[in-house]
Amino acid sequence: MADTREAFLKVSWMNVLLNALKIVVEGSIGLLTGSIALTADAAHSVADPLASGVVLIWGRSVHEDADDSHPHGHDRFEPLSALFVGGMLILLGLKLLYDSGHSLLTGVTAEYSLWLVAGLLFALADMYVCYWYTQYVNQELQLPSLRALAADSLNDLYTTGAALVGVLGMAVGYPVFDPVAGGIVSLLVIHQGIETSRENVQYLADSAPPKSEQKEIKDRIREHPGVHGIHDFVAYYSGHVIEVEFHAEVDRGLTVVEAHDIESELRERVRDIEPVSDVHIHLDPAGLGEWEDANDATPAPTGS
Repeated sequence: MADTREAFLKVSWMNVLLNALKIVVEGSIGLLTGSIALTADAAHSVADPLASGVVLIWGRSVHEDADDSHPHGHDRFEPLSALFVGGMLILLGLKLLYDSGHSLLTGVTAEYSLWLVAGLLFALADMYVCYWYTQYVNQELQLPSLRALAADSLNDLYTTGAALVGVLGMAVGYPVFDPVAGGIVSLLVIHQGIETSRENVQYLADSAPPKSEQKEIKDRIREHPGVHGIHDFVAYYSGHVIEVEFHAEVDRGLTVVEAHDIESELRERVRDIEPVSDVHIHLDPAGLGEWEDANDATPAPTGS
């Protein structure tokens, strides 16, 4: 847990610093050269360190232990911070779409300069490092907020690339490349923001995981030789992790210690499945037939 929290904080701070550096460089060159395109790209990027900062502040809470005010832990802080990033992506995309349309109607006023190319190439390299490092760390952590930040960095590569296409278009006498490319990229940004938001709304709304994941959990329970059947099975997201509840029918002649051992084994079996976090089990004595009458009844395999 400590190593995970340290890795999370490191990559979050890296996102904040690299995004801030991009704004400073692009904004300075834009102001010095009078380039509206570069200044606008820097202004669009203001949302990035804000989003990164929110992930750093909110998302770090997911790594804290449960306490009196949060007895089930802080897992919901993770999708909450990712949802904020998704919303910022949508707003950024809408602003880009507006600017692209406005430029097509009024004409592009920026003039070509090698400083513009240098600033945009730096921004591309800066965001690529940010994207690659976030993705690399999140291969191990698998956190929605870091996925959102990686998506944000990838979208910055698209938007900065579009600005570069526009600048190169100006260099060869086709300034219209800038608003056209910007309009296409803005739709990609909006799409990514919607997908990120939709995923994390699902986590916050205690939605059920996919049927395939539920089946995997049920199969793991049924495989235990002491289980005759299961019913009242419920699996739902608590933040970005899954909580599981179910009733399992076992032999009625078991001692308390034997029943406790089966319950512990079942809990460990289910928690071994990613991303299951907590498991709540109720053991029923064989012969009651509750699992046979339940709508979600699931018998154990024959011969178990």
